Amino acid sequence: MTSPEDFSRLQSMMSQTVKAHWKAFLFEGILLAILGVAALILPPLASLAIAIFLGWMFLISGIGGLIVTYWARSTPGFWWSLISAALAVLAGMLLLARPMQAVLTLTIVVGAYFLAEGVATIMYALEHRRELIGRWSWLLISGLVDIAISFMVITGLPSSAEWAIGVLVGINLLFGGASLIGLALAARNSNT
Repeated sequence: MTSPEDFSRLQSMMSQTVKAHWKAFLFEGILLAILGVAALILPPLASLAIAIFLGWMFLISGIGGLIVTYWARSTPGFWWSLISAALAVLAGMLLLARPMQAVLTLTIVVGAYFLAEGVATIMYALEHRRELIGRWSWLLISGLVDIAISFMVITGLPSSAEWAIGVLVGINLLFGGASLIGLALAARNSNT
């Protein structure tokens, strides 16, 4: 178990690291924000790029898994590891062979995720409304927004597949980049 002193020391080390490398955080933030804006401007292209990127990730990790599994073929769980690696290779090949169909499938999965996440967030908010006085309503709103996004994505299929993944990733990149830019600028200002 960590003590408050350990936590304070870790927090201080992290703060010093951010201060020392604020330019790197600023550069990464600007890059993420630019990519986010690009994804929002061209969501179909961003959606396709994400499907292709995931295809390569599955393919490379699956090939790596097959190699490691072959080297460790005498260990317990060999067949499960082999099946897992082979499924990753197959998933990667399918995503790369048919990226447009992959975008549709990913959109369905994202829509289902937002629906489940929204319901879970609403239930959490309602269950903890006594402990989270004044804050539980924000969780409730967040859950309702998740369900609204899910409704827009799922009811708009198949045409929503063209924009949904790209827009959602674009928003994520834009806000992530803005957060890093803010972090970097705050660290720079505390440096002087």
